This record gives sequence, structure tokens and C-alpha cells, in this order.
Amino acid sequence: MICGLGVDLVQVERVERLLRNYGERFLRRIFSEEEIAYARSKSREAEALAASFAAKEALGKALGTGISGFSPREVALVRDPRSGQPGLFLRGRAREMVFSRADRLWVSITHEAGLALAVVVLEKGG
Repeated sequence: MICGLGVDLVQVERVERLLRNYGERFLRRIFSEEEIAYARSKSREAEALAASFAAKEALGKALGTGISGFSPREVALVRDPRSGQPGLFLRGRAREMVFSRADRLWVSITHEAGLALAVVVLEKGG
């Protein structure tokens, strides 16, 4: 049974502006080491970061708390090394919040035309 659903859309240009204005401070406040390393390995760093940011926001919406319920660095958008399928690696309060409500978490991301979109579904039971 679905027990939470969240979606978020981020303008890549907004992330580019934040990177220009705040650089490392912005990165270290919002993103995990894994996300920063992944984004830096891509030719479109801001696009990868926008997808990660959208996933964090979508999780907050699925939980019904918004992103203020946990630290953004406790949530990392990761990809399966073989298939590329996205997932969320959770730490600390974010992990506690998700698994006190759900047994499984699903995430989907996409980016196109300067936008990054993420959808998070929380599932309880079979």
C-alpha cells in the first residue's frame, strides 16, 4: 500500500546560480559526499545536483514534513552501478522517519530542457 507520495521539480539554472554564488558552502550544506562526487564526474554537474535536490524535496513531501524534517545531507540520491536505477541512501533522522512509516521506498528522476524532476513513493506492506 502506498503510504506517501512526493514530487518536486527544480530548475537547473537555479542550481547553477547557487553554485556560482555560494560554491562549496552550498554543496557541503545540501549534498552528501557521494552526490558531490557523482555530480563532479558528469559533464552537466548542475543537472545532476538538481536531480538530487529534487529527490530530497520529493522525499520531504512524501513524508509530509517537507525537507525541514531532516538534514538534506542525510539523503543521498544514488544509482545502481549495473542498471543505473536511482535510489535513496538514508542516514540518521531521515532513515528513522522513512522506516517508521514505510517498508520500501521508490524513486524516479528525469531531467530535460533545464529541469530536473523527482518522484518518491513510500510503500508499507507487500
